[in-house]
Amino acid sequence: MQRKTLSLPKLERLTPTLESTMLKITEEVGELAQAIGKFRGLSGEETRMPDEEVVRAIVTELLDVAQTATSMMFVIEDLYGIDIEREVERHIEKLRRKGYL
Repeated sequence: MQRKTLSLPKLERLTPTLESTMLKITEEVGELAQAIGKFRGLSGEETRMPDEEVVRAIVTELLDVAQTATSMMFVIEDLYGIDIEREVERHIEKLRRKGYL
């Protein structure tokens, strides 16, 4: 089985808190939901975009969610000294135990 990974950077020139990052995640998830609903016609609007553009818009919003969640992990690492790499290893092991990997 081919394994794919996604690596996102730690953003610079930001001073996020746990609370501000959670609010940002919520905002980004809302934008993702809006993109899916609007572009898939679930909000009652007709979709006038080709499927490829729709999927790209959804991916753009999804990456915003992923980046913000990644940023929250770095905030936790910085503020609380949690070893995120170790936590990722534990997460992967949990996925193996559940049979997802």
